[in-house]
Amino acid sequence: MRMKTFKAANSTAAFAKVKADLGEDAVILSNKTVTENGCRCCEIVAAVEHSQTTVPPRPTRDSVVDDALKDTVGWQREWSQIKGQIMALMKPQIDMDRLSPKQKIAMEYLEREDVNEKVLARIYCNLRDDPSRSIMTALDPLLKATPFESTNWSNKFHAFTGPGGAGKTTSLVRLALKIKKDKPNTRICLATADGGRGKGRLVLKHYAELSGLAFREIITRDDFDLLQKESGQFDMIFVDLPGLPGKTTLEEWVHLYGMQNCPDMSIHLVLNPYYSSTQFERFFEKYKSEQLASVIWTKLDEACTFGSILNMACASGLPVSALSYGAGLRNSLKAASEEMVWRLLFMRTMPNGDIQP
Repeated sequence: MRMKTFKAANSTAAFAKVKADLGEDAVILSNKTVTENGCRCCEIVAAVEHSQTTVPPRPTRDSVVDDALKDTVGWQREWSQIKGQIMALMKPQIDMDRLSPKQKIAMEYLEREDVNEKVLARIYCNLRDDPSRSIMTALDPLLKATPFESTNWSNKFHAFTGPGGAGKTTSLVRLALKIKKDKPNTRICLATADGGRGKGRLVLKHYAELSGLAFREIITRDDFDLLQKESGQFDMIFVDLPGLPGKTTLEEWVHLYGMQNCPDMSIHLVLNPYYSSTQFERFFEKYKSEQLASVIWTKLDEACTFGSILNMACASGLPVSALSYGAGLRNSLKAASEEMVWRLLFMRTMPNGDIQP
């Protein structure tokens, strides 16, 4: 067995080093906080079984590109064939003439809003046998909202995850400030797992100090264990999770920090509505977790279509908990409702009443 020690600013960075050096089969033997040159850092000891295979020569840039193109072309061709066959089977069954004029107009509108084919087929099946049925009765079962308010979310820990640049940190701050404004006596703690060096950490610390909120840093699982022990001091604890590197999944990261053992935690996926359908599918696989509890949609004022909100609701089964828009941290986030989402989708009305052109 080959054993090696890795040190980095936080567990995420150290874990990335482990995977890069020892591969996917590495076993984590220990994960602890150490002090080196006066700075706290994470130390991970990992091991992997010895391999007798010879190390292949380092690939050149051209060879990597050639191999990737070959694999991509084959995969795209295979997927296109499968998708084409599926749609060929479905299209004869989707006879728009079976719908009433109102139903047909609604279906065409949803298609322009980038609602995907799977969802459109599902809606069509709910409409085709009843020309008098309204589009909303077919849509209502597909999307649910659980407003992000303390009355709806009674658990103490709330972690925010999602791709880089989606607005995790600002959404966390916006929610904390909103709850503090609505209920001034709420004891809120802001915690960052950003490794102590990212921009998000500075934003959280700044607003925690300005608003009289507690602030904690999570570098290793020891820090999270400590936060759990002192959680009795707080009513709500908001945890800002870092962007996940490479092929690291949310489930792997949560286990690395021991958060899977926290039954009082809900994780909220923060997304923007303007990614491609393929990218949303990748996000869904990367951030899939039993602790995932809702989706928060941000940067709505920058989007030109909103069908992806419905697509994600159907694919994940997760409710929408909050809607964010605009650049300011105050008065730019609303606890979501189903009516709010439908107004956004059909009337292009922002949660604050502004109309998106």
